[in-house]
Amino acid sequence: MKTSYQLALAAAFAVMAVASVQAQTTGGRSREAVEAEAIATAHAPDQNVTRGSRGPETVKPMADVDAMYQQAVATAHAADQNVTRGSRGPETVKPMADPAKVYNDAVAAASAPDQSVVSGSRVNSKVISTMQNPALTAAQGK
Repeated sequence: MKTSYQLALAAAFAVMAVASVQAQTTGGRSREAVEAEAIATAHAPDQNVTRGSRGPETVKPMADVDAMYQQAVATAHAADQNVTRGSRGPETVKPMADPAKVYNDAVAAASAPDQSVVSGSRVNSKVISTMQNPALTAAQGK
């Protein structure tokens, strides 16, 4: 048992040694090159300065400033640029169909004899209306 313990311990040390060597040359760079880069970065000027702590940053505009200004002025002076829908009174709406015909059709549909009866409610019966349809009477001029 003591021999197997010693073998396992030796194998663990061998794996750690290989991992240590790989860690020192990871990425094709040696440990010395990484350490030199870290020291150079640590000694770089302004490396701990937070953004904006030295005043406003200069920003390079993506568009022409004069063109954007002219567009803003033109938009501000445009007619009806602050008008919302309905703020100048009622709008004129052009109907898609004749209003009188729509009204007569609605009255005819409301006065239809079987308008409240669904197909399954009439079992072996037939609903017969004895009333005249007022829409049809009005349309016929009687």
